[in-house]
Amino acid sequence: MRLIQLIGPDGRRVGLVEDAHINLLQRFTSVWSLAQAALQDGVSLQKKVDPTNELLPYDAIYSGCGVWRILPAIDHPDEPARCLVSGTGLSHIRSAANRQAMHAAGEQITDSMRMYEWGVEGGRPKPGAIGVAPEWFFKGTGGVLRGHNQPLDVPPYAEDGGEEPEVAGLYIIDASGQPRRIGMATGNEFSDHVVEKKNYLYLAASKLRTCAIGPELVIDPEFGLVTGEVSIERAGAVLWRKAIRTGEAVMCHSLANLEHHHFKFDAHRRPGDVHVHFFGADAFSFGEGLRLENGDVMQVRWDGFGRPLRNPLRIATEKEKLIAVKGI
Repeated sequence: MRLIQLIGPDGRRVGLVEDAHINLLQRFTSVWSLAQAALQDGVSLQKKVDPTNELLPYDAIYSGCGVWRILPAIDHPDEPARCLVSGTGLSHIRSAANRQAMHAAGEQITDSMRMYEWGVEGGRPKPGAIGVAPEWFFKGTGGVLRGHNQPLDVPPYAEDGGEEPEVAGLYIIDASGQPRRIGMATGNEFSDHVVEKKNYLYLAASKLRTCAIGPELVIDPEFGLVTGEVSIERAGAVLWRKAIRTGEAVMCHSLANLEHHHFKFDAHRRPGDVHVHFFGADAFSFGEGLRLENGDVMQVRWDGFGRPLRNPLRIATEKEKLIAVKGI
């Protein structure tokens, strides 16, 4: 089952994806409210999905035509600050190799590659056991989330912006503080690789950028091995493309281990909060020497996750302004 969040002339709606059509649900205006209703009634999310047979043409909406716009696959509709966006790095060998190439001095092994190797050794513990902690980073609150067709921004203070094709886990915290996985979605984690390349200690700052998830939320997807493709389009033509893989079969950490180390913190288990957590990238164009330009379109497609996620790059034209702090 795949769901989609939309906004149109009469406000927000949630729809069930049915091939060429979107079947709007009866009374829910957000995935968050749908999930809350399922938790309150003690039933699965699927059982709360009640289509109206009010059908919308998916092709037109997906292409950006008409009055409906696709929203991020999940958000907190009332309080964006109660959505935490984060991610796990160094979960794929290619991402570790790219990071090693950025920061290696001669043949010296970097801390990044060492952390990846820790994941290989201890990131897949036996059921009921706790494995080694992965790299973790913060991207921001729900204000950084973008939907399909929305631009991802290179702000005045940034030095670059590049795609990171990933799958994101989408969660809500129930009334007792228990994390509940709603599903997963295609994601473009997006970061500033030029800043990161200067020094790995800049990685935290390089991640504080907009990002995108969607267009569809997949309930209970297969995450053993997921294949797909990432591509960059410039002036309507494909400039670069690469096959990508993700899922537990090609990651050094199990999904359960990644989730434990994210939700072990008390602050990450506040009832009603939403979490979007990226699981790491397999490949990205910056690692192959491509630097994106204003207007380039980044596309991420994962088999079994619905239609591809497309976002244009938007580079700010204004110069960075000094932010001066004033007293009260």
